[in-house]
Amino acid sequence: MTSEELPSKSQRKRDMHALQSLGQALSELSSERIRALQLPDTLQQALLDSKNLRAHGALRRQMQYIGRLMRTVDPAPLQDYLDQLTGTSRAATAALHDTERWRARMLEDMTVVDEFVASHPQADRQQLRQLVLGAQRERATCKPPRQFRALFRTLSHLLEPVRGPNPEENMPPEPQ
Repeated sequence: MTSEELPSKSQRKRDMHALQSLGQALSELSSERIRALQLPDTLQQALLDSKNLRAHGALRRQMQYIGRLMRTVDPAPLQDYLDQLTGTSRAATAALHDTERWRARMLEDMTVVDEFVASHPQADRQQLRQLVLGAQRERATCKPPRQFRALFRTLSHLLEPVRGPNPEENMPPEPQ
């Protein structure tokens, strides 16, 4: 390899810091989620051990160690998983917008409820109609948007199987 093909020292440091930041974000997950990630045993144990450290210096050294261990795994699926959990992925944003569009259409025209139920047979037509009517009443009387939010939660729950599996079930593949 020539020197043109190798990344610069600065780029390598940026990459190492990015891996360390990813490791720190993983260490903030619950112990159950860390275990479910199917990481190499040393990395998984280092992430779990970091939860017990309180001293700043010890925690900093542990994060450096985790960053070094992160070099052995593919960071892309782990970053995708974290993005799904935090809702910053494009898919999560698109899903949020899709749910908002359905809610807005239902509040404008009650016949959209029938259209939604036709395309999502697991939906309860009566419950959706009641939530839409309640949200319309709240909007007309300037009351707090309880039904409006409940309608969003219900639609989000109903649209979830269409979008794909739950983020917890969408674990990254086991690194090799």
